[in-house]
Amino acid sequence: MDARIIRTNLLNLNTLKFKKSTGILLLFMAVPFFTFAQDWHVGAFLGISNYSGDLTQQRVDMKYTRPSLGLLVRKDINRYLSIRGAFTWGMVAGADSTNTSKELVARNLSFRSHVFEGSLIGEFNFFDLDEKGFTPYVFAGVGGFGFDPTSKDQSGNRVRLRPLGTEGQGLPQYPTRQPYDLFSFSFPFGAGVKAILNDNWTLGFEIGLRPTLTDYLDDVSTNYVDQNTLLTYRGQKSVDMAYRGDEVTGKATPGTYPADGTKRGSDKYNDWYAFSGFTITYRLGGGSGWGKQKATRCPILRP
Repeated sequence: MDARIIRTNLLNLNTLKFKKSTGILLLFMAVPFFTFAQDWHVGAFLGISNYSGDLTQQRVDMKYTRPSLGLLVRKDINRYLSIRGAFTWGMVAGADSTNTSKELVARNLSFRSHVFEGSLIGEFNFFDLDEKGFTPYVFAGVGGFGFDPTSKDQSGNRVRLRPLGTEGQGLPQYPTRQPYDLFSFSFPFGAGVKAILNDNWTLGFEIGLRPTLTDYLDDVSTNYVDQNTLLTYRGQKSVDMAYRGDEVTGKATPGTYPADGTKRGSDKYNDWYAFSGFTITYRLGGGSGWGKQKATRCPILRP
Protein backbone atom coordinates (compact mmCIF):
# COMPACT_ATOMS: atom_id res chain seq x y z
CA MET A 1 0.00 0.00 0.00
CA ASP A 2 1.23 3.45 -0.86
CA ALA A 3 2.82 5.18 2.11
CA ARG A 4 0.86 8.35 1.35
CA ILE A 5 -2.43 6.45 1.57
CA ILE A 6 -1.36 4.93 4.89
CA ARG A 7 -0.46 8.36 6.27
CA THR A 8 -3.76 9.77 5.02
CA ASN A 9 -5.76 6.96 6.65
CA LEU A 10 -3.86 7.40 9.92
CA LEU A 11 -4.48 11.14 9.78
CA ASN A 12 -8.20 10.63 9.18
CA LEU A 13 -8.34 8.11 12.02
CA ASN A 14 -6.58 10.47 14.40
CA THR A 15 -8.86 13.33 13.32
CA LEU A 16 -11.93 11.15 13.97
CA LYS A 17 -10.61 10.20 17.40
CA PHE A 18 -9.85 13.86 18.17
CA LYS A 19 -13.36 14.96 17.17
CA LYS A 20 -14.89 12.15 19.22
CA SER A 21 -12.74 13.00 22.25
CA THR A 22 -13.47 16.68 21.84
CA GLY A 23 -17.19 15.98 21.60
CA ILE A 24 -17.11 13.90 24.77
CA LEU A 25 -15.09 16.60 26.56
CA LEU A 26 -17.52 19.34 25.49
CA LEU A 27 -20.43 17.19 26.62
CA PHE A 28 -18.89 16.77 30.08
CA MET A 29 -18.19 20.51 30.18
CA ALA A 30 -21.79 21.27 29.22
CA VAL A 31 -23.32 19.04 31.91
CA PRO A 32 -22.41 21.39 34.78
CA PHE A 33 -23.71 24.35 32.78
CA PHE A 34 -27.11 22.80 32.20
CA THR A 35 -27.21 21.59 35.78
CA PHE A 36 -26.26 24.89 37.33
CA ALA A 37 -28.44 26.82 34.88
CA GLN A 38 -31.33 25.39 36.86
CA ASP A 39 -30.19 27.58 39.76
CA TRP A 40 -30.88 30.71 37.66
CA HIS A 41 -34.26 32.34 37.22
CA VAL A 42 -35.38 35.26 35.10
CA GLY A 43 -38.62 37.07 35.64
CA ALA A 44 -40.69 40.20 36.02
CA PHE A 45 -42.24 42.33 38.73
CA LEU A 46 -45.63 44.04 38.56
CA GLY A 47 -47.00 46.08 41.43
CA ILE A 48 -47.44 49.48 43.03
CA SER A 49 -45.18 52.22 44.34
CA ASN A 50 -45.65 54.57 47.28
CA TYR A 51 -43.78 57.48 48.85
CA SER A 52 -43.10 58.73 52.37
CA GLY A 53 -41.65 62.16 53.01
CA ASP A 54 -42.37 65.81 53.75
CA LEU A 55 -45.67 65.81 51.86
CA THR A 56 -47.26 62.93 53.81
CA GLN A 57 -48.70 62.95 57.32
CA GLN A 58 -48.38 59.19 57.85
CA ARG A 59 -45.61 56.77 56.91
CA VAL A 60 -47.28 55.87 53.61
CA ASP A 61 -50.17 57.76 51.97
CA MET A 62 -52.12 55.17 49.99
CA LYS A 63 -54.02 57.91 48.14
CA TYR A 64 -50.94 58.41 46.01
CA THR A 65 -50.37 54.79 45.08
CA ARG A 66 -48.87 54.57 41.60
CA PRO A 67 -47.80 51.69 39.29
CA SER A 68 -44.41 49.99 39.20
CA LEU A 69 -42.85 47.22 37.13
CA GLY A 70 -39.46 45.64 36.61
CA LEU A 71 -37.21 42.82 35.45
CA LEU A 72 -35.16 40.53 37.68
CA VAL A 73 -32.58 37.74 37.65
CA ARG A 74 -32.31 35.36 40.63
CA LYS A 75 -29.51 32.92 41.53
CA ASP A 76 -30.14 30.17 44.08
CA ILE A 77 -27.11 29.82 46.33
CA ASN A 78 -28.68 26.91 48.23
CA ARG A 79 -32.14 25.78 49.31
CA TYR A 80 -32.60 28.75 51.63
CA LEU A 81 -30.53 31.59 50.22
CA SER A 82 -30.91 33.40 46.88
CA ILE A 83 -29.37 36.51 45.35
CA ARG A 84 -31.26 38.64 42.86
CA GLY A 85 -30.48 41.60 40.70
CA ALA A 86 -33.35 43.77 39.50
CA PHE A 87 -34.18 46.88 37.53
CA THR A 88 -37.45 48.48 38.63
CA TRP A 89 -39.39 51.54 37.52
CA GLY A 90 -42.06 53.22 39.62
CA MET A 91 -43.88 56.49 40.04
CA VAL A 92 -44.06 58.38 43.35
CA ALA A 93 -46.22 61.40 44.17
CA GLY A 94 -47.65 63.47 46.99
CA ALA A 95 -49.64 66.66 47.61
CA ASP A 96 -50.49 68.86 50.59
CA SER A 97 -53.99 69.48 49.26
CA THR A 98 -55.26 66.08 50.44
CA ASN A 99 -53.75 66.25 53.96
CA THR A 100 -55.93 66.92 57.00
CA SER A 101 -53.42 69.29 58.63
CA LYS A 102 -54.40 72.92 58.04
CA GLU A 103 -50.74 73.95 57.98
CA LEU A 104 -49.93 71.47 55.24
CA VAL A 105 -53.00 72.39 53.20
CA ALA A 106 -51.99 76.06 53.45
CA ARG A 107 -48.45 75.21 52.22
CA ASN A 108 -50.04 73.59 49.13
CA LEU A 109 -46.93 71.91 47.70
CA SER A 110 -47.05 68.88 45.41
CA PHE A 111 -44.71 66.72 43.34
CA ARG A 112 -44.40 63.69 41.08
CA SER A 113 -41.32 61.76 40.04
CA HIS A 114 -40.29 58.69 38.10
CA VAL A 115 -37.97 56.39 40.04
CA PHE A 116 -35.56 54.08 38.19
CA GLU A 117 -33.89 51.62 40.55
CA GLY A 118 -31.16 49.04 40.07
CA SER A 119 -30.74 46.74 43.07
CA LEU A 120 -28.85 43.74 44.42
CA ILE A 121 -30.84 41.86 47.06
CA GLY A 122 -30.40 38.75 49.20
CA GLU A 123 -33.42 36.57 49.90
CA PHE A 124 -33.72 34.13 52.84
CA ASN A 125 -36.34 31.39 52.45
CA PHE A 126 -37.80 29.92 55.64
CA PHE A 127 -38.71 26.61 53.96
CA ASP A 128 -37.19 24.40 51.29
CA LEU A 129 -39.24 25.66 48.36
CA ASP A 130 -38.97 22.43 46.36
CA GLU A 131 -40.07 20.26 49.27
CA LYS A 132 -42.90 22.44 50.61
CA GLY A 133 -44.00 23.98 47.32
CA PHE A 134 -44.09 27.42 48.93
CA THR A 135 -42.14 29.52 51.42
CA PRO A 136 -42.30 32.87 53.18
CA TYR A 137 -39.10 34.86 52.83
CA VAL A 138 -37.40 38.06 53.92
CA PHE A 139 -35.01 40.16 51.88
CA ALA A 140 -32.55 43.02 52.21
CA GLY A 141 -30.04 44.67 49.92
CA VAL A 142 -28.78 47.86 48.36
CA GLY A 143 -29.99 49.87 45.38
CA GLY A 144 -29.13 52.92 43.35
CA PHE A 145 -31.93 55.03 41.90
CA GLY A 146 -32.54 58.05 39.74
CA PHE A 147 -35.37 60.53 40.23
CA ASP A 148 -36.44 63.98 39.04
CA PRO A 149 -39.26 65.75 40.96
CA THR A 150 -41.75 67.80 38.96
CA SER A 151 -44.95 69.71 39.67
CA LYS A 152 -47.67 71.42 37.66
CA ASP A 153 -47.75 75.21 37.59
CA GLN A 154 -50.93 77.29 37.57
CA SER A 155 -51.23 76.86 33.81
CA GLY A 156 -51.12 73.07 34.12
CA ASN A 157 -47.65 72.73 32.66
CA ARG A 158 -45.34 70.21 34.33
CA VAL A 159 -42.17 71.90 35.62
CA ARG A 160 -38.89 70.30 36.74
CA LEU A 161 -38.18 71.52 40.26
CA ARG A 162 -34.47 70.90 40.79
CA PRO A 163 -33.25 73.53 38.24
CA LEU A 164 -35.36 76.16 40.05
CA GLY A 165 -33.45 75.79 43.34
CA THR A 166 -36.65 76.32 45.34
CA GLU A 167 -34.79 76.27 48.67
CA GLY A 168 -31.89 78.42 47.54
CA GLN A 169 -29.62 75.59 46.44
CA GLY A 170 -26.50 76.96 44.76
CA LEU A 171 -27.06 80.61 45.75
CA PRO A 172 -24.11 82.48 47.29
CA GLN A 173 -26.37 83.74 50.11
CA TYR A 174 -26.92 80.11 51.21
CA PRO A 175 -23.50 78.45 50.83
CA THR A 176 -24.47 75.34 52.82
CA ARG A 177 -27.27 74.51 50.38
CA GLN A 178 -25.93 72.83 47.28
CA PRO A 179 -28.01 71.43 44.37
CA TYR A 180 -29.07 67.93 45.25
CA ASP A 181 -28.09 64.94 43.13
CA LEU A 182 -30.73 63.23 41.02
CA PHE A 183 -29.10 59.90 41.82
CA SER A 184 -29.02 58.41 45.29
CA PHE A 185 -28.88 55.10 47.16
CA SER A 186 -31.65 53.11 48.80
CA PHE A 187 -31.68 50.07 51.05
CA PRO A 188 -34.49 47.71 50.06
CA PHE A 189 -35.88 45.39 52.71
CA GLY A 190 -39.14 43.55 53.22
CA ALA A 191 -40.91 40.22 53.20
CA GLY A 192 -42.99 38.07 50.91
CA VAL A 193 -44.17 34.61 49.99
CA LYS A 194 -43.52 32.54 46.86
CA ALA A 195 -44.94 29.29 45.53
CA ILE A 196 -44.01 26.84 42.79
CA LEU A 197 -46.51 26.70 39.93
CA ASN A 198 -44.65 23.89 38.12
CA ASP A 199 -41.07 22.77 37.45
CA ASN A 200 -40.28 26.04 35.66
CA TRP A 201 -42.49 28.80 37.02
CA THR A 202 -42.59 30.40 40.48
CA LEU A 203 -45.09 33.06 41.60
CA GLY A 204 -44.43 35.44 44.49
CA PHE A 205 -45.83 38.44 46.31
CA GLU A 206 -43.77 40.85 48.39
CA ILE A 207 -43.84 44.18 50.19
CA GLY A 208 -40.60 46.13 50.00
CA LEU A 209 -39.62 49.41 51.67
CA ARG A 210 -36.76 51.66 50.57
CA PRO A 211 -35.19 54.15 52.99
CA THR A 212 -32.94 56.47 50.98
CA LEU A 213 -29.97 58.79 51.40
CA THR A 214 -31.82 61.83 50.03
CA ASP A 215 -34.39 64.19 51.51
CA TYR A 216 -35.17 65.74 48.14
CA LEU A 217 -37.21 63.02 46.48
CA ASP A 218 -40.09 65.52 46.81
CA ASP A 219 -37.94 68.70 46.42
CA VAL A 220 -38.77 69.67 50.04
CA SER A 221 -36.34 69.57 52.95
CA THR A 222 -35.50 72.74 54.89
CA ASN A 223 -36.65 76.40 54.98
CA TYR A 224 -37.93 79.10 52.69
CA VAL A 225 -35.36 81.54 51.38
CA ASP A 226 -35.72 85.25 50.81
CA GLN A 227 -38.25 85.89 48.04
CA ASN A 228 -36.37 88.78 46.43
CA THR A 229 -33.08 86.85 46.42
CA LEU A 230 -34.77 83.88 44.80
CA LEU A 231 -36.44 86.15 42.25
CA THR A 232 -33.14 87.84 41.36
CA TYR A 233 -31.12 84.66 40.89
CA ARG A 234 -33.71 82.12 39.80
CA GLY A 235 -36.62 84.08 38.35
CA GLN A 236 -40.36 84.29 38.95
CA LYS A 237 -40.99 80.62 38.17
CA SER A 238 -38.77 79.59 41.07
CA VAL A 239 -40.66 81.90 43.44
CA ASP A 240 -43.99 80.56 42.18
CA MET A 241 -43.01 76.92 42.71
CA ALA A 242 -41.24 77.48 46.05
CA TYR A 243 -44.45 78.70 47.68
CA ARG A 244 -47.88 77.60 46.48
CA GLY A 245 -49.95 78.84 49.43
CA ASP A 246 -51.25 81.76 47.39
CA GLU A 247 -52.99 79.28 45.08
CA VAL A 248 -55.19 77.48 47.63
CA THR A 249 -58.93 77.36 47.02
CA GLY A 250 -62.01 76.31 48.95
CA LYS A 251 -62.16 76.95 52.69
CA ALA A 252 -58.45 77.74 53.01
CA THR A 253 -57.35 81.37 52.81
CA PRO A 254 -54.57 82.15 50.31
CA GLY A 255 -51.36 83.22 52.02
CA THR A 256 -48.30 85.27 51.17
CA TYR A 257 -44.71 84.23 50.62
CA PRO A 258 -43.13 83.45 54.05
CA ALA A 259 -40.17 85.28 55.53
CA ASP A 260 -36.62 84.03 55.00
CA GLY A 261 -35.93 81.07 57.31
CA THR A 262 -39.56 80.04 57.79
CA LYS A 263 -39.92 76.27 57.97
CA ARG A 264 -40.79 74.69 54.61
CA GLY A 265 -39.96 71.04 55.33
CA SER A 266 -37.95 68.94 57.75
CA ASP A 267 -34.46 67.57 57.16
CA LYS A 268 -34.66 65.35 60.26
CA TYR A 269 -35.53 62.26 58.20
CA ASN A 270 -34.73 61.29 54.64
CA ASP A 271 -37.46 60.26 52.19
CA TRP A 272 -38.61 56.68 51.57
CA TYR A 273 -40.34 54.90 48.73
CA ALA A 274 -41.83 51.43 48.43
CA PHE A 275 -42.33 48.79 45.74
CA SER A 276 -44.89 46.07 46.47
CA GLY A 277 -46.41 43.51 44.14
CA PHE A 278 -46.10 40.21 42.32
CA THR A 279 -43.05 38.46 40.89
CA ILE A 280 -43.15 35.72 38.28
CA THR A 281 -39.92 33.87 37.49
CA TYR A 282 -38.86 31.16 35.02
CA ARG A 283 -36.18 28.61 35.91
CA LEU A 284 -33.49 28.40 33.24
CA GLY A 285 -32.39 24.94 32.15
CA GLY A 286 -35.75 23.36 32.94
CA GLY A 287 -36.14 20.44 35.29
CA SER A 288 -36.53 20.50 39.03
CA GLY A 289 -35.28 22.89 41.67
CA TRP A 290 -32.30 22.81 44.00
CA GLY A 291 -33.79 20.28 46.38
CA LYS A 292 -34.31 17.74 43.58
CA GLN A 293 -31.03 18.51 41.82
CA LYS A 294 -28.68 17.98 44.70
CA ALA A 295 -28.24 14.27 43.92
CA THR A 296 -26.99 15.11 40.41
CA ARG A 297 -24.53 17.84 41.37
CA CYS A 298 -21.68 15.48 42.29
CA PRO A 299 -22.10 12.42 40.03
CA ILE A 300 -20.30 9.23 41.02
CA LEU A 301 -18.25 7.86 38.15
CA ARG A 302 -17.91 4.05 38.13
CA PRO A 303 -15.63 2.00 35.87
